[in-house]
Amino acid sequence: MTELTLIDGAGGTRTAPLLEPIAAARPAQPLRSRVAYAAAHVVPHAWADNTPGRPAEIDWDATLAFRRHVYSWGLGVADAMDTAQRNMGLDAAATRELIARSAQVAREEGGSVVVGVNTDHVEDETITLPQVIDAYLEQLHFTEEQGAGPVLMASRHLARAASSRADYLRVYAAVLQAATTPVVLHWLGTAFDPQLAGYFGSNDWHTASDVLIRVIEENPGKVAGVKMSLLDADAEIAVRERLPEGVRMFTGDDFNYVRLIADSGDETTSRSHSDALLGAFAAITPVASAAIQALDAGDAAAYGDVLGPTEALSRQVFAAPTFYYKTGVAFLSWLGGHQPAFQMVGGLHSARSLPHLSEIVRLANESGALERPDLAAERWHALLTLNGVRP
Repeated sequence: MTELTLIDGAGGTRTAPLLEPIAAARPAQPLRSRVAYAAAHVVPHAWADNTPGRPAEIDWDATLAFRRHVYSWGLGVADAMDTAQRNMGLDAAATRELIARSAQVAREEGGSVVVGVNTDHVEDETITLPQVIDAYLEQLHFTEEQGAGPVLMASRHLARAASSRADYLRVYAAVLQAATTPVVLHWLGTAFDPQLAGYFGSNDWHTASDVLIRVIEENPGKVAGVKMSLLDADAEIAVRERLPEGVRMFTGDDFNYVRLIADSGDETTSRSHSDALLGAFAAITPVASAAIQALDAGDAAAYGDVLGPTEALSRQVFAAPTFYYKTGVAFLSWLGGHQPAFQMVGGLHSARSLPHLSEIVRLANESGALERPDLAAERWHALLTLNGVRP
């Protein structure tokens, strides 16, 4: 039996048996019980100047092939979001091209795509509220022209410019009223981006959620859903219960998604589950698909058996500092053969330690999430050798 060599924080090594992936088959029909998007990453050319601050040089063949892979498993793609290194290396020109190309692939594959709309193309760190609105509208109009669904991301510019909850209501109303199709609102917590502290006017999620709900209620028909990424399951459930009819909760909780996507079975609540828009689902696409297929078949036990073990893997990928989770997503993509090299825009492949990556390997192996175990072992051992560790 092939074995994996693992390394700990003290440089010690041990071996573990290489396990088979879960038995998963691509769905024969569209997934029904949940709407699920995998937030996809970008792959740069390995030979590009992938150093901090340099323009992104995207390997479009590998990047778009990964999106086709996601569609083949029945999931939708959430693109040009934080997983794709927005505000962490993906420049404005690359963002626009990614949105256009990704929308085209979605049309070709018959898949569903939503993309991030932000203000990050504006280079000035501080701008006025009217300028924030204009920046949002520029990206919104471009996204709609491409035929992609908009995800209105939390804006660093707005976080800096807003001095009250009323400022958030003003900006979101202006942008939503200009939208020609319902959008998804993205509430991104400080674990993912510390510069978003106090978003929606408060550091207390109870108070901030009041503003979020007001935004939705004051702009009827303009909001299709909310992606909530606070890594707090109880907070998500509380907000989910308050959403107006027809507005979905898309969990962005990469720590607690198994519970949140499952049917709670609580007849006293009006909303028993969340849908999904997760970076974790880009790392475990076949497993995520198999789990939702189990829900489609009415087999909640199989859902838990399949998806449950992946949560420990996701918690490792998204461990603090959480905003470096993109490294784990790209690492698993490389292990799965979806990109030729473990390289990232802005040199972000160096953001995690070898022991951290080793733990990802261990947990992916144990949860059946290594798509091609033999290739994963070969590549992981080559990385160990490169770093002076003899497998």
